[in-house]
Amino acid sequence: MAQKSAKNTRAEATRDAILTAAERLFAEHGVVAVSNRQVSEAAGQGNNAAVGYHFGTKSDLVGAIIAKHTPAIDRGRTELVGAHRGSTDVRSWVSCMVLPVTDHLASLGNPTWYARFGAQVTTDPELRSLIVNEATTSQSLRIAVNQLAECTPHLSDHVRRTRNSMARILVTHGCAEFERYLARDDADPSASWDRCGNDLVDAIVGLWHAPVIGN
Repeated sequence: MAQKSAKNTRAEATRDAILTAAERLFAEHGVVAVSNRQVSEAAGQGNNAAVGYHFGTKSDLVGAIIAKHTPAIDRGRTELVGAHRGSTDVRSWVSCMVLPVTDHLASLGNPTWYARFGAQVTTDPELRSLIVNEATTSQSLRIAVNQLAECTPHLSDHVRRTRNSMARILVTHGCAEFERYLARDDADPSASWDRCGNDLVDAIVGLWHAPVIGN
């Protein structure tokens, strides 16, 4: 039993090392540009087949990285949704969409790669559905989206869909750019994910309050 437990522990450590290495390499170079061999080497694995053995295809590996981070983000969003329940303020529900992401990134320390990883995946036509599908299964996110719709009855479904898409792009790429900035040697030491989150909320609230012209 002890031998089996030690084997499982080693396997889990190998999986974690592969996930960390893959997340960093995909963030820095893009998913397509990185081979399983490069991931295995960066994870300190002498066996170049380690990625395939532990995760299967590259798509499976990308999905595992997403699944590693999603629960923490969703827990934060669930708490925030509960705190804002009953609110009719657009800012409340925009905050539910943005702050759990930036709070999670802040919890990871510095440097992080998940924001840049997410930006790379969302621009890949074959992998984008993995991160979108993961998000659409979140009950807390659906609640926030529905409550935001309740707060904007003057907007058509088309306008809401368009602005939701714009907001998603702002969060994804805004976080990626800020993460890239934090990794620089000359980054302002006072820069924080808290400030980034609030700046994104400000911008997206403005987006939702913008007038509709020509529709």
